[in-house]
Amino acid sequence: MAEYRLGEVEMRFADIIWENEPVASGELVKLCERELKWKKSTTYTVLKRLCERQIFQNVDGVVSSLISKEQFQLKKGEEFLDENYGGSLPSFVAAFASKKKLSKADIDSLRKIIEESK
Repeated sequence: MAEYRLGEVEMRFADIIWENEPVASGELVKLCERELKWKKSTTYTVLKRLCERQIFQNVDGVVSSLISKEQFQLKKGEEFLDENYGGSLPSFVAAFASKKKLSKADIDSLRKIIEESK
């Protein structure tokens, strides 16, 4: 199972790939040198790690995602819910609402989401 937690720098790297995919690995090295001030070896080390975690792939020197950024964020949210709230969305919302008052617009949005998911 892939782990969907990335540090801040890994997330910036992932964004570079998602914004430019499919991208030749040589071009990715140039982008990371410019955007992150990385050396070639750093780019390939981090790329290898994220490929092992099944987020990206490097096939014949072309880097692309195995999951979209949106899918990644969804999976990350699911992991958070599972680890912190036993996978219970109502428990999360209750905990959130106990610390921050929900506006009428928030409540209306939540109702709409619930109705659309029935």
